[in-house]
Amino acid sequence: MNKDNSQENNVGENVKEMGVPNIPDLENPIQFLTIIGEIEGHNLSSSDKKTTKYEHIIPLLIAAAQSPKIKGILIVLNTVGGDVEAGLALAEMINSIKKPKVSLVLGGGHSIGVPLATASDYSFIVPTATMTIHPIRTTGLVIGVPQTFRYFEKMQQRIIDFILRTSNIDRNTLKKLMYSTDELANDVGTILIGKEAVNYGLINEVGGFSQALEKLKELMN
Repeated sequence: MNKDNSQENNVGENVKEMGVPNIPDLENPIQFLTIIGEIEGHNLSSSDKKTTKYEHIIPLLIAAAQSPKIKGILIVLNTVGGDVEAGLALAEMINSIKKPKVSLVLGGGHSIGVPLATASDYSFIVPTATMTIHPIRTTGLVIGVPQTFRYFEKMQQRIIDFILRTSNIDRNTLKKLMYSTDELANDVGTILIGKEAVNYGLINEVGGFSQALEKLKELMN
């Protein structure tokens, strides 16, 4: 009885913290990973926001990479973006894993969610999902000196280089979308919906969960 209660508590805690009931389920050759809400970095997000904590995702990725029973990873994204360094660190971690990886954009893959979507070996987006491409921005105190803007420029270049390395979009097109002033009110950037992300070479294919799962199984064989 105590053992059953302990297992139920563990499952409940895993769902609460990680969004998955097991970490990982070694009986299943596929590790399912969800990246939702705001990517939380070194600072805590407000309590009323749904977040993905990079210190939770990295151990899951390490466990999946090291387990001989895990043959592939399916990443489901519905994120508004968030901490740039944490998001880019997750994207690099995903990209560096040698096992087959497929990503699926549901709802949204905005801002730093773009490199998270392209980090896999193959990417899908559902027809109604959106992706926002825009320059990095910050909140809070900013020192108005040239070094600050050079730092932003270097950070932006890191993101651009990663997206170019992990997708089929070309540099000029990506920069044009990123710095567009015609699409967003009072902002800079572009919103792509479903097929548009595929047409620009950012995402590989329009499809849902079944197609993503099929593709991952194909890559695993």
